[in-house]
Amino acid sequence: MSVLGKLLQIDSSAVGSNQITLEPMRRRHLSRMMPIERAAYPKSWKRSVFESELSQIAQGSRHYMVAKRGRDVVGYAGLWFTPDPDGDQAHVTNIAVAESARRSGVATTLLVSLARTAIARGCASWTLEVRISSTGAQDLYRTFGFEAAGVRKNYYDNTEDAIVMWCHDIRSPEYAERLRTLAPEL
Repeated sequence: MSVLGKLLQIDSSAVGSNQITLEPMRRRHLSRMMPIERAAYPKSWKRSVFESELSQIAQGSRHYMVAKRGRDVVGYAGLWFTPDPDGDQAHVTNIAVAESARRSGVATTLLVSLARTAIARGCASWTLEVRISSTGAQDLYRTFGFEAAGVRKNYYDNTEDAIVMWCHDIRSPEYAERLRTLAPEL
């Protein structure tokens, strides 16, 4: 088991199987991620945006992971950390799963990993925006304890509203239990 696998409690020997493995996003993953990004978002991030995000990891303000099945990248997700006197906050910058891998636990696995990273960093809460039309994603986020807190008008491409969702008290024992329930294999 790799060091990262031990930290995430994921067996990296699963390469070649149907199991999901996670690893830190690197520039080498971008060419395999960009088709997922373009399919997931009508107005997708450009490769240069991901390159900029990755360059901020060393400064400690970003965290990105890829999900793989064997050698195939099937999803990715990221966090942006913002300082707060009551405990840093984490903002989910993006999460996307290849169409062929949707509804198979990839997004849940990525979100559990992001949550644990935010908690390990001392974050007290985390937040995200989700398209008002993306009810499946909203349902997923609710299973993680996110609640709607507001609406950003025309947030997406100046045409679609975003629901702002927050999840507080992520350092609590109850939240740790929620994560264990969502992904007992991690």
